[in-house]
Amino acid sequence: MPKIKTHKATAKRFKVSARGKLLRAKIGKSHLRRRKPGRTKRLYSRTLTTASPATAKRVRRLAPYLK
Repeated sequence: MPKIKTHKATAKRFKVSARGKLLRAKIGKSHLRRRKPGRTKRLYSRTLTTASPATAKRVRRLAPYLK
């Protein structure tokens, strides 16, 4: 059986934690941050888990070799 190609954009956006949960960054982190409150800017450094099991299933299908 041939190898499955990884969807590169998905592989760059998600990481897998030590326990196997999918982690993602918050959106809106790159630019236009001067006018945002300090609390909001601090929250951008946090990584979040993916909310729904359906999203996790789709990410795992797109990036099967994600470590």
